[in-house]
Amino acid sequence: MIRYLPFLLFLMACGTTQKPKDLNWRTGIMDVLQTQQVAWNNGNIEAFMEGYWKSDSLSFSGSNGRTLGWQKTLARYKSSYPDKDAMGQLAFEVLDLDLLGPESAVMLGRYTLIRVKDRPTGLFTLIWRKINGKWVIVSDHTC
Repeated sequence: MIRYLPFLLFLMACGTTQKPKDLNWRTGIMDVLQTQQVAWNNGNIEAFMEGYWKSDSLSFSGSNGRTLGWQKTLARYKSSYPDKDAMGQLAFEVLDLDLLGPESAVMLGRYTLIRVKDRPTGLFTLIWRKINGKWVIVSDHTC
């Protein structure tokens, strides 16, 4: 048994290096997304934006092009959705969520806005990073 000890220690070390520090990473990300959905449905774009990285490096790409920066992304949302009627009710469907590393993940999903006159829907890809202990979106591509 002792001769197998180095091999067993090696296997244990290999297994632990692949695990993220936060074993509840999926729950952490899904909690942020749920909080965003509630904020949106309450007509609160500022609270919705709390799920994004507060940085000039935040990247948002949509049908009108690319926006860089948290403040500019907030302004874009406010311009595109000036009132609760324009915002409608938001529903997210997560199609895939994968951990890329201990503190980064990628999400593919579908959004649907339920409004009086229409029901726009589309796909999104979100790049998540854990920054200062909090999962945030650092890149959003929505179409």
